[in-house]
Amino acid sequence: MIRVSTKFERPDAALVKQLSAFSSATIHEAQGRLGALDSAIKPVDHRMSLCGPAFTVQCAPRDNLMLQTAIAYARPGDVVVVSAGAYEEAGSFGDVLANACQAKGLGGMITDTGVRDTEDLRALGFPVFSRSVSIKGTVKETVGPMCEPVTIGGVLVRPGDVMRADADGVVVVRREDAAVVTTASQERVDAEAGYISAYRAGRTVIEMCGLEPLLASKGLEIED
Repeated sequence: MIRVSTKFERPDAALVKQLSAFSSATIHEAQGRLGALDSAIKPVDHRMSLCGPAFTVQCAPRDNLMLQTAIAYARPGDVVVVSAGAYEEAGSFGDVLANACQAKGLGGMITDTGVRDTEDLRALGFPVFSRSVSIKGTVKETVGPMCEPVTIGGVLVRPGDVMRADADGVVVVRREDAAVVTTASQERVDAEAGYISAYRAGRTVIEMCGLEPLLASKGLEIED
């Protein structure tokens, strides 16, 4: 007998909404360049975007039994996060399961394995981020952990951590850090807006970033 629990603490919904306003890259930089999943995990469509609490599940390679189980138990807004050994040669998720997720109001799906039916997924618009695209089918044989910490894309993800994903990639924010990271992300956005305004007003990158002493210390001499 293998017992699993689907009980875990989710972040405040208002914080999740606030984090969704920032890009994955902004959040990654704002939290000290932490939390970025491997760049191989990308959206099926560049317009796809998600932000929500992680509902984690561990699958055996080329086996989607626990993925389907996770979809059945995840709550509206949850992002199903699948760790399956970074096995690329399997299409463990497609349009049928995406419709099941969308019907439940789930926030998206992130997996380190493959998906298929990508044209249908794009048409449906349900956010799907995967390591690969593969038409190869899967089996339903192996039970495993659900709603426990998993490693995906080289990063530890715990149930209830906030997943933010967009065209550039995927980043995870620890649930207890969500408020601090939201503030830091806004500060970064404000700072970048200041840089852009300065550049448009004629200031240089070297001037704004204080690069002249650094370049000199590297021995770079520029004849203008």
